[in-house]
Amino acid sequence: MVLIHGLGGIWWTMRKPLVALAEAGFHAVAVDLRGHGDSDKPPRGYDGWTLASDITHLIRALGHSSAVIVGQGEGGFVAWTAAYHRPRAVRGLVVVGSPHPLATRHAALRDRAQRRALVPRLLADQAPRLPERRLTTDGAASVEAMLRDYSGPAWQDTDDFRETSGLLRQAMLIPKVAHLSLESRRWMVRSQLRPDGRDFRRTVSGVLDQPVLGISGAEDRFIRPSTVRASAAWARDFRTELVANAGHYPAMEQPRATSRLIVDFAYRAGGL
Repeated sequence: MVLIHGLGGIWWTMRKPLVALAEAGFHAVAVDLRGHGDSDKPPRGYDGWTLASDITHLIRALGHSSAVIVGQGEGGFVAWTAAYHRPRAVRGLVVVGSPHPLATRHAALRDRAQRRALVPRLLADQAPRLPERRLTTDGAASVEAMLRDYSGPAWQDTDDFRETSGLLRQAMLIPKVAHLSLESRRWMVRSQLRPDGRDFRRTVSGVLDQPVLGISGAEDRFIRPSTVRASAAWARDFRTELVANAGHYPAMEQPRATSRLIVDFAYRAGGL
């Protein structure tokens, strides 16, 4: 089991499902994507294919031929991509607040509510330098603001929220992280009109044979649960679960309920 954080995250954001999976008997690993946390920070390689290759190479480096991948937010984008890029290396997917890339694209174009929630932030992150400055100003206060904007209210007054937001603010202030954490988002947008983007869309247009579980927070205002449900068009075995009292980060906001869903799926897809 490989667990992947989302934008501005580190492995810590997936720690509770990580522990639950390990206690259930799985070899579970939570990663810092390239450019984040303690991982290397090369200047290139933030396109979907390279990030997916990082994960599938990691699976082999850990001594396995395949794994179930769990991805939160943009970590789910990497998980979807890996399933198409190296299908034999991916036994199943759990995507948390992360629709299929084409479901996201279609919703951004056709669903007014999803477009209002998603597109302004994506476009704002395309500008040079200003988004990096926004992420790091005042001790990376915008990271905490993002967590508040996208999470449900039940988590926001807890010690866990304060600990998590403090750690993520520290991680964002590591040299190069603010810039590199935006590079994958910039690739997603800028590639739309380039040949590499057309090639990417063509490759991920098929229907996956691997089982896929889409988890949404019932109060997610950033990625609407309906957008996640629309991913069913790209997976033969697709089901969704809604986590009550959670926004965009169910694994942090409601870790027991979310971890139980992930463990149950892992038994089904992982073969234990």
